[in-house]
Amino acid sequence: MAEAGQNFADSSTLKSAALMDMMKGHLTTDEGKRLKEKVGLVYQINVAPKKIGFQEEMFVVDLKNLKVYKGPCDGKPDATFSFVDGDFLSVASGKLNPQMAFIRGKMKIKGSMGAAQKFTPDIFPKPAKL
Repeated sequence: MAEAGQNFADSSTLKSAALMDMMKGHLTTDEGKRLKEKVGLVYQINVAPKKIGFQEEMFVVDLKNLKVYKGPCDGKPDATFSFVDGDFLSVASGKLNPQMAFIRGKMKIKGSMGAAQKFTPDIFPKPAKL
């Protein structure tokens, strides 16, 4: 697990790492409290530079405890998503609908489909400068 003060983008080549850094701050706001009440789930997000499953970096967005960290989930996530870097940014920014990403094979899902359905661009900070 990455240290709390460490920026993910400092040790990553992924553009998604910068979004995860923004997410850490986002969860400390009133919006974070709202997400805890509304969603309250733990997501593991595996992001690969070019091809799903290869050289992935793992991030955990824990909306139960309002934290974001790098590495595998401590315990079992409610849902795990796998993306290529650019596709994850497209979903997180709302440019690509999560259902369409799944149908087109741009997003792989493991775990609870009910939890996966709550994974929407609304959980990510706006405006996201991606």
